Amino acid sequence: MAIAAPLALGAAGAASAAPTDNPPVTLVDNVTAPIYDYDGAIRETVWVTAPDLDGDGDDERVATDIIRPRELDGNARVPIIMDASPYYLSSGRGNEAERKVYDADGNIVKFPLYYDNYFVPRGYAFVAVDMAGTARSTGCTDEGGRSDIESVKAVVEWLNGNGVAHDASGAVVDADWSNGKTGMIGKSYDGTLANGVAATGVDGLETIVPISAISSWYDYNRWQGAVKSFNYPSSLSRSVASNRTIATDCSARLNWMNANDGDETGAYTDFWAERDYREGTYYDVSKVKASVFIMHGLQDNNVKTMNASKWWDDLGEQGVDRKMWLTRLGHVDPFDSERALWVDTLHRWFDHELMDIDNGIDREPAVSVETAPNQWEQSPTWPISSARTQTLNLHSDGTLMLGKQDRSTASYVNSTSLSEANAVRIGDNPNRLQFLTGTTQHDVRISGTPTLDLDVTHTAPVGQVSVMLVDYGVMDRISASGDGAQTLSTESCWGPATATDDACYNEVAKRISSTELQVLARGWARLDGAGNHTVTVELAANDIVVPAGHQLGLVISGSRNGVVAVDTAATIYTVGLSGSKLNLPVSGPMAGFGPGHLTARDTERLSPGTLPDLNETVWPGN
Repeated sequence: MAIAAPLALGAAGAASAAPTDNPPVTLVDNVTAPIYDYDGAIRETVWVTAPDLDGDGDDERVATDIIRPRELDGNARVPIIMDASPYYLSSGRGNEAERKVYDADGNIVKFPLYYDNYFVPRGYAFVAVDMAGTARSTGCTDEGGRSDIESVKAVVEWLNGNGVAHDASGAVVDADWSNGKTGMIGKSYDGTLANGVAATGVDGLETIVPISAISSWYDYNRWQGAVKSFNYPSSLSRSVASNRTIATDCSARLNWMNANDGDETGAYTDFWAERDYREGTYYDVSKVKASVFIMHGLQDNNVKTMNASKWWDDLGEQGVDRKMWLTRLGHVDPFDSERALWVDTLHRWFDHELMDIDNGIDREPAVSVETAPNQWEQSPTWPISSARTQTLNLHSDGTLMLGKQDRSTASYVNSTSLSEANAVRIGDNPNRLQFLTGTTQHDVRISGTPTLDLDVTHTAPVGQVSVMLVDYGVMDRISASGDGAQTLSTESCWGPATATDDACYNEVAKRISSTELQVLARGWARLDGAGNHTVTVELAANDIVVPAGHQLGLVISGSRNGVVAVDTAATIYTVGLSGSKLNLPVSGPMAGFGPGHLTARDTERLSPGTLPDLNETVWPGN
């Protein structure tokens, strides 16, 4: 145990020297211990000035709620953990949908989530920011555009001594208690704001922890031209602005979104380039100076995994310090899946990045992946270095194999009523094509992004294809129901409490059950114009172990749940097999993928039972 030097206080608790740039801390097992009083902490609200972001001619006022150790006020400057969100007064935060609570005088008395309870006693400030257009901030929501990002960036700048803020009386307030080091964290939209602000290159942002977050809004709303739902940006923006306290007419912004979101073509336009943090017009990965700790669920059908996998790759190319967790759940915070381990890891990460404590977290394997329920693998890189791309060819007898090509064709009839459960069922089906490998003789690990090179012909004015990679074989798996998580009646507590703000949350268990199959990856592509198309369909990234005795399957169909159907007719789609191949990133012996094992027809008799839950989430979560 290491103990920092005590504060030197003068009369009435006044500091006898200028504030230090780091708070005194006590280390227990090389992490900061809770030594500061939570109940007596300073709680305050300021409104940070941001530029005019909604076009009404007035600067925006961004509501910023703060809690920080009272013992350090005027004695030491502290680092900040920030969760900027559009949800604080709308749908709430976390599994229990907590909202900010204020007393009759407008003073904040409850911060959602556990960050304040856990970290403030350890010498941190916690800052909860209402994104422009939401809760108590002015402006209009922007579905990840400049208004969203610039409003939050202004708070980071103020915390770093480069902005202006006022209190409720209008008096100017300085962040003289801040040492300028901010770490942003948040799930879903909150984590997306962290990604976007990091991509501005703003000074003072030391690290971000994006959880189930978006790195390109195009990759959230689209999939290779396929549209998730019409007018989605305006719908989401309207939703997150509910229950705000400032009446503002944002109809012009919402109408502009509907006119410019490109639903008619699904194309990547200037609208989406503004909302792209990897290589957009305003924000891009080359500007990122903060370290990044990514967390994402490999079964997330809301914010699909390409938002994490492509962000991870791009950050690596820029030499950004990075770490990543990948779980087998869906759109679930790791606090609700691996609670104790997650809090411990996050604690060490913030201590290292914001307190400069050498606790060794930077020397541990950078990546942790749950490759099967509760089975974790660590690696220094991702995808794992042993993964190699294997090319599997499609054959007219329904096999998927290494080596020999089939120069014939195969056809299916487009059907808008084809469900995913029926599409993946083994057996004859005129509305999709299905190809199966032989039975695997050894465990193999898929690690990375599968792709399908597809040669397809159709007669529709606009067509589309849906592709699925499927693991066939009975085993215990994380269910798709409820994103694989089930809330329990028991609680655990993560920090001290007040009468209005506790740190106790329902525990969550994984939904694990035996199923016959699982969809490992999905992908879609829009096909403009009748005729022949040669397209590479990118499927969702994954990292999973396929046990010996299983088969891998490839399913190709037309319109399917998950995107808007642009071809609603019974169009015949013909696939040229010699020009079509599955590119699979795998590690492990591939002998079982060759011919001589079970085919689709042979396997039909083995799968008469129930199918797994294949629910998909198509609306945003929290």
